[in-house]
Amino acid sequence: MKERLQEIFSHYKGKENELIPILQEVQSEFGYIPEEAMKDIAQFLHIPRGRVYSVATFYAQFRLKPIGRNHIMVCRGTACHVRGATKILEELEKILNIKEGETTPDMEFSLETVACIGACGVGPNIVINKNTFGRMNTRILPDILSSCSKSFGGKADD
Repeated sequence: MKERLQEIFSHYKGKENELIPILQEVQSEFGYIPEEAMKDIAQFLHIPRGRVYSVATFYAQFRLKPIGRNHIMVCRGTACHVRGATKILEELEKILNIKEGETTPDMEFSLETVACIGACGVGPNIVINKNTFGRMNTRILPDILSSCSKSFGGKADD
């Protein structure tokens, strides 16, 4: 991790106003912002660790825990909500045996909700990794999950 962080830091001058871009790059590299990385960022920028933590926890774009290999986002926008997004979320929680904001113990799936994904005309929607699935219903969820995960009998990539 230290080597990868040093590579990221090499693009910056070590000034406090670089904190958010550094956090973004660290998260892009690791999938989240590890606690050890926050310590190193603070040292590199010569700021208190608490400042790094407060920025990382203030912005919703940052994660402090790793996400699963398959990151599921359920849209909670108005159009998706009125078309059954709550039922989709409840079914996903049941199938995966996790709640919103959690990751399965095998690190295969993470589940979260988002305010809107911008595909209102085909709601309710979910996004798995970078794939959007519109006109979602609870009957097709198992097939969609199995298409992206070995743990559901699919042919997921390694």
